[in-house]
Amino acid sequence: MYLKIYDQWRFLIIGLAFFLVLFGCQSANYPIDFEQLGEDERIVIRFSHVVGEDTPKGLAARRFAQLIKERSNGLVEVQVFPNGFLYKDGEELEALLQGDIQMIAPATSKVTSLIPEWSVIDLPFAFNSYEEVHQYLAGSAGQDLISKFDGKGLRMLGVWDNGFKQISNRDHPIYDPKSLQFLKMRIMPSDIIHKQFSSLGAIPREIDFNILFHHLESGDVDGQENTLSNITSKNLYLLQNYITISNHGYLGYVLLMNNQFWEELPDHIQVLITDTLKEVSEWERETAHNLNAKKLKELEACQCIDIYHLSPEERRSWAEEFQPVYDYFIERFGTKYIEALPKYQR
Repeated sequence: MYLKIYDQWRFLIIGLAFFLVLFGCQSANYPIDFEQLGEDERIVIRFSHVVGEDTPKGLAARRFAQLIKERSNGLVEVQVFPNGFLYKDGEELEALLQGDIQMIAPATSKVTSLIPEWSVIDLPFAFNSYEEVHQYLAGSAGQDLISKFDGKGLRMLGVWDNGFKQISNRDHPIYDPKSLQFLKMRIMPSDIIHKQFSSLGAIPREIDFNILFHHLESGDVDGQENTLSNITSKNLYLLQNYITISNHGYLGYVLLMNNQFWEELPDHIQVLITDTLKEVSEWERETAHNLNAKKLKELEACQCIDIYHLSPEERRSWAEEFQPVYDYFIERFGTKYIEALPKYQR
């Protein structure tokens, strides 16, 4: 009898302790201890991307996964799949919409198939700095673009920088826009980027980033545009003889999560993800800036590729040549998004 009473009190005390711990966790921003949960009780976020692990996006994705695991004490696990391991360039957005993965970070041009107005970010010489891009997205035009994901079954959680794009090719130096004529140039899927090259007489070809090296090697394309971190991470510079430091276009990544998955997450997990992404995004922007500067110095030191820097005057001349691309955008979407660009606010 005494043993039965003792057991009853013991279970009551254990239950009370569990109750206090549980509700104590809910009052804090993040959970306290979930190490004893089984695999089926954990929250798994499969995060797919197509670039290397040593790029700004690759490094930030790993940092995000590490911090989430630490701060949730293992309740939330972000599984990162780089280099197109799960899905290729043209596949990951559909996989996210289907719920086969929970998170992706595609280049802004990749979302133009879903929301074509986002191609304003691809306009050549639209931005001069990372700060201008983020100020634009924080403004009314940018917030309008962001809101368009709401009706597509997606939740936008932020933007990560990669850098500004440069132009490389194997045939001859690119000093002016006319030098691009007849060159077969690899591009990302974007009507605006297609127009950017075709308006100058180049031949744009959409090719998956992870097989670009082989297309350059075989001669299917002559050149490409990309950030220095991407050019070096995939060793593309080994197949190119000339590169022009033009900084003609911004390349960034839109952090997207399947909205149904997001809505089903507990509030405190949403707070954890939001706060951690904010912190990681600040770190990622600095990393992107420093990494691209480092890669430029490495290319200059290796003397393995001819490097040409556009002067400020040449950049202005190039920008004038791209006016037909702006006209093309206006014909499709009006002036709202273009008039809000920083260069028209000065």
